[in-house]
Amino acid sequence: MLKTFFKNPHTKSTVHLAFPLIITQVGHIVTGMVDTIFLGQIGSSEQAAGILSNNLYMLLLVFCIGISYATTPLVTAAHEENNLLKKASLFKNSLLLNVLVACVCFLVLFLASDLLNYMRQPPEVVELAIPFFNVIVFSIIPTSLFFVCKQYCEGLSNTRIALVISIASNVINVILNYALIYGKLGLPELGYMGSAWASFVARCFLGIAFLIIIFKSSFTKEIAEVYKRVKINWQDLKDLARIGFNSAMQFTFEVAAFAIAGFMSGSFGKEQIDAHGIALGLAAFTYMFGSGIGSASTIRAGIFKAQNNWQEIKNSASVSVKLIVLVMGAFGILFLLLHKLLPLGFSSEKEIVELASQLLLIAAMFQLFDGLQVTVIGILRGLEDVKIPTVITLIGYWIIALPLAYFMAFTMKMETIGIWIALLTSLVFVSLCLLWRLNYLIKKNLT
Repeated sequence: MLKTFFKNPHTKSTVHLAFPLIITQVGHIVTGMVDTIFLGQIGSSEQAAGILSNNLYMLLLVFCIGISYATTPLVTAAHEENNLLKKASLFKNSLLLNVLVACVCFLVLFLASDLLNYMRQPPEVVELAIPFFNVIVFSIIPTSLFFVCKQYCEGLSNTRIALVISIASNVINVILNYALIYGKLGLPELGYMGSAWASFVARCFLGIAFLIIIFKSSFTKEIAEVYKRVKINWQDLKDLARIGFNSAMQFTFEVAAFAIAGFMSGSFGKEQIDAHGIALGLAAFTYMFGSGIGSASTIRAGIFKAQNNWQEIKNSASVSVKLIVLVMGAFGILFLLLHKLLPLGFSSEKEIVELASQLLLIAAMFQLFDGLQVTVIGILRGLEDVKIPTVITLIGYWIIALPLAYFMAFTMKMETIGIWIALLTSLVFVSLCLLWRLNYLIKKNLT
């Protein structure tokens, strides 16, 4: 049965697109995991400071990433029509929109560091987190540039350029973490702040290198020939904003729920911040496999939507759902088997490791639903169906997850365990509702 499934042309095409996307997506998570591992070698307070800083930073970074996601389905449609001017126009307008949004988000984040003092976090952690946070916020603009270029290339069904740049960025991050924390390779010894500067430099490389490659690569340099001819225009900006804003809100609702869950955990002590951060980092690592498959599904759905071929939309969507069930089901089993061993790579403190291992048992249960929701929402984005999914994510993550997390953590006194059970509940709700929405659209357009 599996042999037949993997011989399916849709499976082959999806895997071909998804593999480099997965490696690229994993690369972004690896940056944070590398920081967590290095900081864990210094101390639990420094590790908690890095996790806390990244939680706040990610709240608006994912909004910027979501805005860029509008580029893929629109460029896919233009690419199917072989419309070079339209592709160049979308790229130029996407660059403008995303840079403007990133600048606004940067200003908000830059002015928000003092909020850490009011989030009921351990004082020693907050003291370390504020300077760390004030460095990494500067990387939001180059990171946004990277995602505009990445989504543009995905619209052309090229997922390998981003892969190469992402791998190079992670190598830079690892080397600089080691060099700047401990003062090696002729660089100054900055202690835990070395990790913040390493991430900043690696993320600057992401955006600048990709922007240069877009205009120089043999695959994409055609855009350079017409880039100056196309103009900033209201229609492209409106289309990009319509899809991008909804995608951004979808991602923000989910990530904000997990970030706020981290702040809730922090009110119970730095050990619970660390355990939450370690378990979430591992769950985010596997989530990127789902995200890669979801992005590949966006491309496939966008191609068939441009052809108005709903039968192929149904076939490719069915393959994507089956593929994600296989992949995330395997990760769920892996978490069940290795939940006590995996946290040892991040901390040697007994209390942190024990709590993180318990959280991984819950993470094992939500692997399937987390993968389903990101894959199905990717398919719907390819179909340019974004409004209903946005409402579903709002209900799931903010109306269900956060109140339930507060109730279970503080009223039921289940602390971080209760928070994670609430997150599991919301993922089940969101994934099933999105699956219903996809089936509804397919049936509606096939009858």
